[in-house]
Amino acid sequence: MLISVIEQGLIFGLLALGVYITYRILDFPDLTVDGSIVLGASVTAVLITSGYHPMMATVLAVLSGAIAGFVTGLLHVKLKISHLLSGILVMISLYSKNLRIMNSPNIQFFQYDTIFIIPKWILLGLVVVVVKLLLDIFFKTKIGMVLRITGDNPQLITSLGVDIGKMKIIGLMLSNALVALSGALLAQYQRFSDINSGTGTIVIGLASVIIGQSLFKIRLITNTTAVILGATVYKLIQAYTLKLGLLANDFKLITASLIVLILGIHHLKSQRTDALC
Repeated sequence: MLISVIEQGLIFGLLALGVYITYRILDFPDLTVDGSIVLGASVTAVLITSGYHPMMATVLAVLSGAIAGFVTGLLHVKLKISHLLSGILVMISLYSKNLRIMNSPNIQFFQYDTIFIIPKWILLGLVVVVVKLLLDIFFKTKIGMVLRITGDNPQLITSLGVDIGKMKIIGLMLSNALVALSGALLAQYQRFSDINSGTGTIVIGLASVIIGQSLFKIRLITNTTAVILGATVYKLIQAYTLKLGLLANDFKLITASLIVLILGIHHLKSQRTDALC
C-alpha cells in the first residue's frame, strides 16, 4: 500500500509542479488543469489503443497539454479575458474535446503495452527526478528567471522591455504540459482514461503546493522538491483517511479543511513575525 501511495504521489507530483508554475510563479489561478490532465490521459489512451508506441503517445499527450495552455494564454493576453474565466472557458471546452477524442466517456486498455516496462515506482521516480532537474535548470536560465519575476514584479518586467504576455503564455504552456504528462502517466498506471477523472484536479494541485511549501520550507530543499513531497504527503493523508473508514467522497471536505488550516497557521505565523519586527 505504501509503494502504491508513493507511486501515485510521484504522478501527482508532476501535476503539482504544473500548478506551482501558474499559482506561485505566475500568480495565475489556472483552472485549465482540470481539463488538461484528462486531455493527456485521453490522448494517451486513444493512441495506445490505435497501435502507437506508449512513449510516442506520452510525448504527444504532453504536446496537447502545451496547446491547451497556449489557448488559455491567448484568451487572457490577446482577448483580455480574466485569468479565472480564461481557464474556465478552456476547461469546459476540453470536456467536449476529450469526449470527442475518446468517442466515449472512458477507454480501457488493459491488454495493451504501456510505458511501464520496469517496476512502476522506479520509472516514475526517474521521470519525476528528470523533470524536476530540468525545471531547476530552466529556472536558472535567462528566460526562466524572467518567468519567475513575471508574477512577482510585472512592472519590472515591462520596464525591461520584455513582453509580459508572451511570458505568461510560455508559463501556461509549460504548466499544462506537465499536467498532461501527469494525466498520461496516470492513464497508463491505471490502464484506463475517464472523462470525469479531472474533476477537482486544481484542488489536488493547490493542496500539494501548499502542503509542500508549508511542511518542507527548509533551505536545503528547493521549491520543486517541496512541491513533489507535498503531493506524496497529500496521497498519504488520503490513504490514511480511507483506512480510518471514512468515505472517499468525504476527502474533498477534508482537503478543503486541511488547506484552510495550513493557510490559517501560515497567516498567524506571518502576523506574529511582523509584530516582532
